[in-house]
Amino acid sequence: MDLASIIGVVSAFALVFVAMTFGGSIIYFFDPASVMVVVGGTVGVTLINYPLKEVIRVISVTKKVFFHRPQPYGQIISQFVEYATKARREGILALETSMSELSDPFFKKGLQLTIDGLEPQAIKEIMETEIEYVSERHRQGAEIFLTMGTFAPAMGMIGTLIGLVQMLRSMDDPSSIGPAMAVAIITTFYGSVLANMMFLPMSGKLKNRSAEEELAMELILNGVLAISRGDNPRVIEQKLFSFVPPGMRQSVFK
Repeated sequence: MDLASIIGVVSAFALVFVAMTFGGSIIYFFDPASVMVVVGGTVGVTLINYPLKEVIRVISVTKKVFFHRPQPYGQIISQFVEYATKARREGILALETSMSELSDPFFKKGLQLTIDGLEPQAIKEIMETEIEYVSERHRQGAEIFLTMGTFAPAMGMIGTLIGLVQMLRSMDDPSSIGPAMAVAIITTFYGSVLANMMFLPMSGKLKNRSAEEELAMELILNGVLAISRGDNPRVIEQKLFSFVPPGMRQSVFK
């Protein structure tokens, strides 16, 4: 679970909620019609902008915002050093016994291609295509949230205009102007909250998650290519260290 996301969501909404209660009842900030315009309108225009399957898929991507396991870069590098040492001593086919240890399908696929005897260039082309596909899928998810963050304030403004029209049509009753104006403004409030406290931050978090995963995949790709070329384990370790900060570089060679 990503503690930063949980703390951010709870603190942001809690502070806004407390601020809303200072001026009176929280009921003042609830209006069903405004919810329908902002939420329903945002979802509707998003469906116009993207295929239905892409919008549905983004629901599964949302879990990456709140549930995240840090990429074990150090562990991956150690595994490559171990596999490279084993391949140099026993031959590349000896790595077949290590396949069951791997849980990462991308890592397992790269190692299998190496065991199958493909040329490094062919392995590189296959794995780079996979990286591009994963990157595109993640980019699409972040882009949908960014789009929703753009549409939500616009739908809030539309709701405000609807409320203003209704208010102006009842100007003959001065006592109704205040409540009508409050309802008109509340839709802009809903749109701003959804955009700036949900959709846009989630888009940014998904972009960061995608960058981390792509870095791990690039590291794996370079490790697989190094093993397929028969590089020295020490050389492989130093090559892969370039992907991680100095503080995370712990050599297995003492």
